[in-house]
Amino acid sequence: MFNTMNKNNLYETLMNHRSIRSYTDQKVSEEELTLIMNSVQAAPSSINGQQVSVISIEDRQTKEKIAELTGNQPWVAQAPVFLLFCADFFRAKIAAELNEEQLVITESVESILVGATEVGLAMGNAIAVAESLDLGIVPIGGVRNQPIELIELLDIPEYVFPVSGLVVGHPADLSAKKPRLPQKAIWHKERYDTNLEGLIKEYDQTISSYMDKRTNGKETRGWSQEVSSFYNHIYFPEVRKMLEQQGFDFK
Repeated sequence: MFNTMNKNNLYETLMNHRSIRSYTDQKVSEEELTLIMNSVQAAPSSINGQQVSVISIEDRQTKEKIAELTGNQPWVAQAPVFLLFCADFFRAKIAAELNEEQLVITESVESILVGATEVGLAMGNAIAVAESLDLGIVPIGGVRNQPIELIELLDIPEYVFPVSGLVVGHPADLSAKKPRLPQKAIWHKERYDTNLEGLIKEYDQTISSYMDKRTNGKETRGWSQEVSSFYNHIYFPEVRKMLEQQGFDFK
């Protein structure tokens, strides 16, 4: 029987997660990519709809263009593989046509929630397997920065939209682990506890010290300052237009 007091290999892999933004020239093997993709398909799926597709890109020029579209993130081009995770209802459209049914779910925001949830579950599996193989990764939310251009670049059909990218490669160096919020701030027992201000202030100090050390004093902002600077505007304004273009109508 598994003793929860003893950490197993999976737990250690998950707890050692960090985002890697510097990679060697060593290729990711086809076998390693297959293991990652096997784990993607093994993820839980609502109604067994399997609303996830992954486009793997290894071509240097294509990765350079994606790096530009995602906000000039050089590690996208540097790493040997870029995986684009998409929510996919195109297969559901084909299923509907085969059965002379109408695809109506894409007229509800539920389709976005289902698709994004399934991408998150699948990407979590992919990250865990990649890191268990001693590969480095970094998720790229910037695929939603200029999503229409990305859709055109990769010939993505209707009823499919990019949710997140994943850089995969062999780390050139290991980043420091970023401290997380105090567990009490995210683990609510029986009822949601809204008394969080003190915990957030505490975490601000932790992140400020971490950033000060990481940047040699160039950056000392806390967590609340960082989050506030992102969420005071819509930083990916093309998402709604992209979803409408791809056939998702929430009127």
